[in-house]
This record gives sequence, C-alpha cells and structure tokens, in this order.
Amino acid sequence: MAFDPASLRYDAQGLLPAIAQDAATGEVLMLAWMNAAAVARTIETGRVTYWSRSRQAFWVKGETSGHVQRVVEMRIDCDRDCLLLLVAQEGPACHTNRRSCFFTALRDGAEVEILEPMA
Repeated sequence: MAFDPASLRYDAQGLLPAIAQDAATGEVLMLAWMNAAAVARTIETGRVTYWSRSRQAFWVKGETSGHVQRVVEMRIDCDRDCLLLLVAQEGPACHTNRRSCFFTALRDGAEVEILEPMA
C-alpha cells in the first residue's frame, strides 16, 4: 500500500511533531514540525525537510549549516499524529552547535547542562 502524507493527523495549523533520533545510537536529537508537503519532500529527497513556524517556510535541515539529516527510516505513531525520524546526522543537530537540542537535564530540582557545544 502506497503511503499518502494526507493520511496523517495534523493539528489545526496543519502540522505534526517530528522527533529526530540518531539511527545508529538511538540518541534523541531534536523535535521540529512538519506539514504534509514537508513529509512528502522528505520522502522524495531523503533529506529531512521541516516546516518553520516562525518563518512560515520550509527548512531543509543542514541547508545553511551543513549539518544535514538524511532519513534512514520514518515511523508513524499509533495515533498517526507524530513522526519518529531515524536519521543519519552530520554534525550537531541543535542550532546551539550541540549534538542534541536536549542538553539540559533537571537533576535534584536544578537545571544542569549535560552537553557542551561541539568543537
């Protein structure tokens, strides 16, 4: 059965969350948003394309930074309203130059930075 991006359940703005996870290590890298056209472009090109809510434009991960995400596998959750993107990540995933956007942990009631920016 061929996949149709319109078969996913998008929110009122036509978006759904997409979690990027390193396909090799299992590390969660980031969360961003996709619309049906971004999902289709990602499938077509093999490069992850998100929808930028602030710019109201497509955002191909790594297009300006060189920190490309290539799709290894795309998974759909049980409610069809969230995607898990298993990716091959080149360089940092976060705009802060860290491997992951999830670099702050809550430990004993305090925020602790657990990842340094990449060199």
